Amino acid sequence: MNLRRTRAVARKESLHILRDPRSLAMALALPLLMILLFGYALTLDVDRIPTLVHDADQSPQSRELIDRFRGSRYFDVLGHGSGYPAIARGIDRDRVLLGLVIERGFSRDLLAGREAQVQMILDGSDSNTASIALGYVNALVQAYALELRAGLHIRATGSAFSPPIEPRLRVWYNSELKSKNYVVPGLIALILMIIAALLTSLTIAREWEMGTMEQLLSTPLRPAEIVLGKMSAYFTLGVIDTLLAIIVGVAIFHVPLRGSLVFLALTSFSFLFGALCWGILLSAATRSQLLAYQMGVLSSFLPAFLLSGFVFAIENMPLVIQIVTYVFPTRYFVSILKGIFLKGIGFEILWLEVVLLVAYAGLVFLAATRRLRQTIA
Repeated sequence: MNLRRTRAVARKESLHILRDPRSLAMALALPLLMILLFGYALTLDVDRIPTLVHDADQSPQSRELIDRFRGSRYFDVLGHGSGYPAIARGIDRDRVLLGLVIERGFSRDLLAGREAQVQMILDGSDSNTASIALGYVNALVQAYALELRAGLHIRATGSAFSPPIEPRLRVWYNSELKSKNYVVPGLIALILMIIAALLTSLTIAREWEMGTMEQLLSTPLRPAEIVLGKMSAYFTLGVIDTLLAIIVGVAIFHVPLRGSLVFLALTSFSFLFGALCWGILLSAATRSQLLAYQMGVLSSFLPAFLLSGFVFAIENMPLVIQIVTYVFPTRYFVSILKGIFLKGIGFEILWLEVVLLVAYAGLVFLAATRRLRQTIA
């Protein structure tokens, strides 16, 4: 491989990029727009749950329980309904997610030391949100019941009530339980995969459609020199996009960056190299800009969004789908990014993901050069 010929291809591709300012602006602005849009719009937090209350007991105890819901940031008490029909109408119109029903006799049962029942009506059309809301309700009601039991015990015995088990929770890596800390690192992998694959998926196909590929093939250029030369120009854009995504994630979304910057840079460059080579492989295989663009979208966005663990946990997927996820490099890069950002871990723990990521980049590079060699032959 001749470095001078590779540099000449890179210069040619760089001039093509600079002479198309609209494409250059899109390549730089699109990642910034995507991370801002996804970062603000895509949230897994469940709070301010719309709640409608029907208090048939109208007692100090029932009002105290309602005040607990009002004082929690997880619930937004919209008002008091006139019974089950009002709650049903609110759920049908998507204005209410939770209905709290306190029947008559609630305070009487509490003061008599008997079990008092509270009914919760949840909109189960969104099962994930309903499950999380149910967990919040159970925690709040159980805490309220424990306080009532402690008060009754003090009045009856004159001694303080202490539960047999005192749980002490400690949340590691994301103590505030903010979904942005989980989503934004995965967004960096998603954006890099999409941008890299789309940028280079048009390179070889454009040469064929413009009739300049024959001129390249008539030169002493080797397939590896063509791939590295064309990729290096877009690699610079990819590095800028990576820096923009990291700066936005840390400065605007305040995602903690606990790991090594050097390790983050090396793994990002390895992933970027593989993604760019994948775009060149698609471009060389299709020879059509339209088809290469469509294949780039299908092979980058959908797997990166659905099968990388970016939003949906891979452990919850069917076994067959879990096996399929090993084919896509975003799975490994998302794990690396979350480990670097949130846990502060490095190569000693993430070595397997790094090895697989580098192996993927090498295999795709070899496949792209082999495809060009077949074209030249």
